[in-house]
Amino acid sequence: MRGRYPLWSGLLLMVPPTEVLAQSALFDNSVVHEVRLEFAEPDWRQRMDALYVLGTDRLIGDLTIDGVSYSDVGVRFKGYSSYSPDQVKNPFNIELDHVVDGQDHQGFGKLKLSNVTSDPSFLRETLAYEVARNYMPASRTCFVNVYVNDTLQGLYVNVEDLDKDFLRRSFGSAGNPFFKGNPAVVSLFGENSNLSTNPGTDPSDYYSYYELESDQGWDDLLELIDVLNNDPAQVEHLLNVDRTLWMHAFNYALINFDSYVGYAQNYYLYRDDNGQWNPIVWDLNMAFASFRLTDASLYWNGFNIPQAITMDPLMHHNSVSVFPRPLLRNLFATPMYRRMYIAHLRTIIQERFANGWYRDRAEEYRSLIDASVVADTNKFFSNADFVANLDGTVNAITSYPGIGELMDQRVAFLTTYPGFTGQPVIGPPVHAPSDVIIGQDVTVQVGITGADTAFLAVRSGEFGAFTRWPLHDDGTHGDAFAGDGIHTCTFTTTSADIQYYIYAENASAGAFSPERAAHDVHRFLARLPLGALVINEVMADNGGQVLNEAGEAADWIELYNPTEADVRTDGLYLSDDTVDPLKWPLPATMVTAHGYLLLWADERTDLGDLHCDFRLATTGEELTLAYDSGYVMDRVRFSAQYPIYSTARYPNGSGPFQELVPTPMATNRITMEDGLDRAVVLYPNPATIEVNAVVRLAAPFTLQVLRSDGRAVSAAVERTTNELVRIGTQGLSAGHYVLSITNAESTIHLPFILVP
Repeated sequence: MRGRYPLWSGLLLMVPPTEVLAQSALFDNSVVHEVRLEFAEPDWRQRMDALYVLGTDRLIGDLTIDGVSYSDVGVRFKGYSSYSPDQVKNPFNIELDHVVDGQDHQGFGKLKLSNVTSDPSFLRETLAYEVARNYMPASRTCFVNVYVNDTLQGLYVNVEDLDKDFLRRSFGSAGNPFFKGNPAVVSLFGENSNLSTNPGTDPSDYYSYYELESDQGWDDLLELIDVLNNDPAQVEHLLNVDRTLWMHAFNYALINFDSYVGYAQNYYLYRDDNGQWNPIVWDLNMAFASFRLTDASLYWNGFNIPQAITMDPLMHHNSVSVFPRPLLRNLFATPMYRRMYIAHLRTIIQERFANGWYRDRAEEYRSLIDASVVADTNKFFSNADFVANLDGTVNAITSYPGIGELMDQRVAFLTTYPGFTGQPVIGPPVHAPSDVIIGQDVTVQVGITGADTAFLAVRSGEFGAFTRWPLHDDGTHGDAFAGDGIHTCTFTTTSADIQYYIYAENASAGAFSPERAAHDVHRFLARLPLGALVINEVMADNGGQVLNEAGEAADWIELYNPTEADVRTDGLYLSDDTVDPLKWPLPATMVTAHGYLLLWADERTDLGDLHCDFRLATTGEELTLAYDSGYVMDRVRFSAQYPIYSTARYPNGSGPFQELVPTPMATNRITMEDGLDRAVVLYPNPATIEVNAVVRLAAPFTLQVLRSDGRAVSAAVERTTNELVRIGTQGLSAGHYVLSITNAESTIHLPFILVP
């Protein structure tokens, strides 16, 4: 709401502004965070050790994160090889809502604190996750100094939990089957959570290998295992093969073998709304060849650092699988998948290692944590080891290669690997027409050289399934001549957000555009046809009929979809500024058929995506719903509003705008009780502190408050314009009164009641 109403009388209340404490976002990796645990029990350590053995409960304590305190959190030790009762510094799993329902820190309900047990550099986990996040959904991390009862335990790495928020952000849903490859007992013979059919045919045969993280899903998992092993040609219907190939490329680029590769563990599987399973990397603290116990293939009994440097990324295709790895071997049996995999491996190596990015990032992190590492007297390696392990090998129980020592030589090895070069060259794609309406055919054209075949993969929206379309270079599909290197594909748009990538290959190598596909995509927005989404109702002076999340009677704007199909808001902007029609981008969301979308014009963007960064003027203004191309979907100009009325379309969704009783998220209507045809409307009535009068008489007019017997209790006040009048009632006792309004044509008497 912008603007003020004149007051006849009343009180002005001054409210001091709320002080907001600035604090770092939890996964801001430019600072070292601080976590403090307080336990009432002096023997908290012994209790935690006992609970770890039992695996049944958590110790209750208080938690402070970067100065923000939380009571009654549940704490336990976590980990397998990283935990020991004989070491001071053990990893923690902290559950904020263990006792207090809904308690979280900045939306995060759990802390998973890794104790950096197998990494003299302190960099492996953080650096590896950062690389992964460029190519697939993966956890965020941050460095944390952990104190227990004011005693420093040491420097930890906090790894984002794969909770429902992570799943929704990554896959658009969170309630589907979700598993962790986490065998109850790790077998040194490498079966574990390898997705083979060897355990048997009944779901119970798999209970000890996979941890169910959702309410159901065993039959779904067995379906994937069956198809992967017995009919791998059909696996794309059940498995996001591209994301799986990215996971393999990541593991082999960084020699992250404490994963599906080595003992077939430390990964998650989530089945998205398209019915496809998506692998998610996990537990990266032994990346960069810190783990070398097995590759489940030629080096089934372990490998050394020189062998890690020259590890064949297609070992499970070119050699044997001593321990079954169907997610590797059965996918690599398809030549196109092998070329796609090597293309992903090339991208990781070129973008993160060959150009020196990893070293610059590692140096930034070392400068950040140097003092904390020195202060950590419980760490597993010396300060000298920390300094040395970026480039040099540290020898302890095992040997830990320097990250630079490993990766610089691995880059040199991989750049000569078959398929690493010789790939097709893909130019920038264009589409025509440039301004696309949903339901219209569009042609994508791209120049490609050195390819035998190419396709376009298209999806609707961020979480849709990709459909492949062949790219033609035959002179009959929109390109000028056959064999001219101009490839085209025509398809029909079905939604607002069109996302696509291009893949091309020859006999030896493949290439993607964008190179990070399908984590990154090309995209264009197809606009809705006129009338598919309209501004349906506007309230610039909310009388409290509906409140925002903060309990505020804020301005609001209602959009309505009058069509029979769901529509998306991608690419649309809302503005109350005729000079700047692209003032506020709508969040990309779905409005169902004959459904509504309520947007708050309250400048409270801190409350979520549905809050505009502007307010409405109570005196009236113009609202525009438009695309950045300048195409206007709808426009409304509303006049001065009163708190009991909105400006809305009648009939709903199609009629002209008029003054109506507010109906947010519901059909606009007119009833006899609305008072829309009355010359004067009083509200509230009965009243306690203030009475408001909506006056539609010809001005000038006078107002005066009378007792029920006609005696005046206030002087007559003249108004010269039609406006909302707020009538203060200070000094009046509870009882019956009359508001008298007189102009040159008539006098109106309206009774009202004051209550205590």
